[in-house]
Amino acid sequence: MRTKAVQVLWGCFLLWDLYVSSAQTVYPGIKARVTQRALDYGVLAGMEMTEHMVKEKNIPDLEGSESLEFLKVDYVDYNFSNIKINAFSFPNTSLAFVPGVGIKALTNHGTANISTDWEIKSPLFEDAGGADLFLSGVYFTGIVVLARNDFGHPILKLQRCYAQVSHAHVSFSGELSVLYNSFAEPMEKPILKNLNEMLCPIIMSEVEALNANLSMLEVLTKIDNYTLLDYSLISSPEITENYMELNLKGVFYPLDNLTDPPFLPVPFALPERHDSMLYVGISEFFFKSASFAYFTSGAFNVTLSLKEISSHLVQNSQGLGNVLSRIAEIYILSQPFMVRVMATEPPVISLQPGNFTLDIPASMVLLAQTENSTAEAIVSMDFVASTSVGLVILGQRLVCSLSLNRFRLSLPESNRSNIEVLRFENILSSLLHFGILPLANGVPFDFHRPEV
Repeated sequence: MRTKAVQVLWGCFLLWDLYVSSAQTVYPGIKARVTQRALDYGVLAGMEMTEHMVKEKNIPDLEGSESLEFLKVDYVDYNFSNIKINAFSFPNTSLAFVPGVGIKALTNHGTANISTDWEIKSPLFEDAGGADLFLSGVYFTGIVVLARNDFGHPILKLQRCYAQVSHAHVSFSGELSVLYNSFAEPMEKPILKNLNEMLCPIIMSEVEALNANLSMLEVLTKIDNYTLLDYSLISSPEITENYMELNLKGVFYPLDNLTDPPFLPVPFALPERHDSMLYVGISEFFFKSASFAYFTSGAFNVTLSLKEISSHLVQNSQGLGNVLSRIAEIYILSQPFMVRVMATEPPVISLQPGNFTLDIPASMVLLAQTENSTAEAIVSMDFVASTSVGLVILGQRLVCSLSLNRFRLSLPESNRSNIEVLRFENILSSLLHFGILPLANGVPFDFHRPEV
């Protein structure tokens, strides 16, 4: 009996563990796919950057001691310092995905021209000068493993590093260069040995320096005075034979509140394509979180004066005159007025092929400014505006193009006739169509890729 009870308890524990695990599953709001074509382009584009980095790199001194039997010298202590790489060539370099592991880097038949200062000491003499070192047969292979840290930053690890230089030729310069070059060949072997032992540690230190920069990356970015965007990694990159896929959180937050929205992202997948260098998928959750964050922050609550409305519509030859004349005709206003628009719920976003629709439930209040500067409500009304939003990326700008699909107005507390409601619908629809939407379409959203 006791055994059965224990089995039941274990069964309950396993079920609970499965439930907790499934409840904690986090799906991305943004997916990015990097393909083999991007790696191939990265090899070409990265050479210039690599050349700059290599030329600026401080290489540790090379020092050692060798006996020169042909000169009957027991030892010669040497030290190569101020080592500078002046030119290099890696004609056969490639990057390739290793499924489930990372990215394999391979280069061979590389060459490098290096200048250096040198010092030598022996029982018979000591001297100093300059020298040129030519390296050939440079070979390197290693696998870069990509992961994420606890803060959602990408981190890199170098595994299976192997680096070797096959040949080194030293050429001394100076008045006694003929003498020094006569025993340069015996020194090339230990130079190669020391250099080959240093290469992987140098490369690994560069990877660690890159990780330090990646850890400073801003993965929570202020978009404007209302919202923040979190695009941190939620999992380590997924590596296949043809591409690497990144799962980013992709959620907006109000500026002063980092609480997750009251809805969850759902899984989605990018199409199985890898012809282009980069694919980016944005889920409906991304837009819904933006809508909720802006609504929570009060960004959809706007009060415009007559002067502000006029400044927006001044370039529309008929829009301003028609709107103001019709409002004056209905309400016979002689004093200035204001329009207060307040979203009553977060705008509803629905993704469609090529664009998405945005339904905005809101209320509008027309306010008259009296002589004592107080605002008196003339009429309030509810409306729903439906717009289509197209997205285009131009350089580093995400350009939104809005068009009005539908506008519906209701006056639940008004005794006015349906004809006047219809006239108001036409007025406010014109205001949206000729004033607000052109204004919104003229303001692109700037986004900047993080620089490491």
